[in-house]
Amino acid sequence: MFGTKAHLRAENDHLFIEGVDALDLAKEYGTPLYVTSEARLRQNVQNYHKAFPDADKYFAIKANGSLAILRILAQEGMGADVFSGGELYLARLAGVPQDKILYNGNSKSVRDHLMALEAGVRMSVDSREELSYLSRNVASTGKGAKILFRVNPDISPATHPKIATGLKTSKFGIPFGQVAEAYMVAMDLPGIEPVGLHCHIGSQILDTAPFAEAMDRMMDIASEVIKAGGDIKTIDIGGGLGIQYIPDTPAPSPSDLASAILPIFKSRCKELGISPMLNLEPGRSIVADTTVMLTGVNVVKKAHQNFAAVDAGFNALARPMLYDSYHHVVVASKASQKLEEKYTVVGPICETGDILAKDRTLPKLESGDILAFLDAGAYGFSMASQYNGNPRPAEVLINGDKAELIRRAEDYSALLQGQRMPPRLLW
Repeated sequence: MFGTKAHLRAENDHLFIEGVDALDLAKEYGTPLYVTSEARLRQNVQNYHKAFPDADKYFAIKANGSLAILRILAQEGMGADVFSGGELYLARLAGVPQDKILYNGNSKSVRDHLMALEAGVRMSVDSREELSYLSRNVASTGKGAKILFRVNPDISPATHPKIATGLKTSKFGIPFGQVAEAYMVAMDLPGIEPVGLHCHIGSQILDTAPFAEAMDRMMDIASEVIKAGGDIKTIDIGGGLGIQYIPDTPAPSPSDLASAILPIFKSRCKELGISPMLNLEPGRSIVADTTVMLTGVNVVKKAHQNFAAVDAGFNALARPMLYDSYHHVVVASKASQKLEEKYTVVGPICETGDILAKDRTLPKLESGDILAFLDAGAYGFSMASQYNGNPRPAEVLINGDKAELIRRAEDYSALLQGQRMPPRLLW
């Protein structure tokens, strides 16, 4: 039932995450609820370390910004790919060393530059225009900046168009034919030290061939830079490795990715006489399968189809609404029972599109059942909102047979945070 997910099992009809009964968790902490296996999280990092022993791995914090999870990743030797001042703040709180943080982004403000400069972290420069005003910010602060250039490699992976980031039409990066020139310009700017190249071609990619194509293109650009007298200390190939959301639909492993890109990287570096550090930015493939989202069934309604209405909507798990994404559903209270009826699982949000799962064959459902949405650790809580006045759920970390609360559920007072009532409206 759970394939390679060794941290999940069915016992006495109940779903267990490591050694903890999911129904006990739902009873103690309420639903919706995010539950993460620490053992699975650490194992996923180790799989990357084994596949890429000589590369740096920077976790993409956009996938999951839970501080406890980030701390575990820092303990396991991961750096951080950050996309905002808030993510930089979280990375530093989690103990990620400043020399293992890359500040990414296509629309950095002056404030973003100043935060990165003050923290002493490298930046990925997304355009010639950004390079120009970064230079002014460097001059105004007197702090130097080590930068990589974000390359638009014009690579088309087979993934959802909203998460394909390396297309020619993407908002990200400098067209690959213009990068070497920009690199040379940066070399002459006071306080700016270009140290490498950076790209990211997309997310949830299930074929390693586009990564190999991107690596070849990055090495072509590195060759141009070297010939012009530049120095390449880092090649950052980004992240995007997909996972197996749909049962029986295989996904490549970190070792598969290594087999696709390391021979190209090593041979091209040898040709050029360079020895840059290889960086990767895994996000989804580190955290997605570590986590389930538990949600309670409120109503089972028979209409033109069977609807199972639960207490989590796209406010708690946005991916199905945003991308028509699939998350496998297990009935945590009937985990070993036979599959009997087809249901569409919908949330409580006042939107027709609030559909979490369509036409799933499940054990016969009734009010009070607990459903588990698997592989919810990436872009799950991190995309959660308070839409329709729904406070965000709690997060729990499982360590063997122990459950630890790592984020309390919000109450209604959270809806008022930051709001202010003008005195004239009080009377």
